[in-house]
Amino acid sequence: MNSTRLVLLIRFLRDDLAIPSASIDLAVRHRPDTLNLLPMILWQYGLVTLEQLDRIFDWLETQEPLLAGS
Repeated sequence: MNSTRLVLLIRFLRDDLAIPSASIDLAVRHRPDTLNLLPMILWQYGLVTLEQLDRIFDWLETQEPLLAGS
């Protein structure tokens, strides 16, 4: 996951899903080399619900074409 996409994802998690920054930081620290797994790590630790996970994946799908050239 490139840095632009990661920044946008973190902004979405904080602003739209109201996930605390501390929760996001925990997931990023857990596997810094596999940031594309961030949504699953958040779910595995119980930091997001299945509904939120679904919204994250929906958001990622809509962002893919916009960021393909980034």
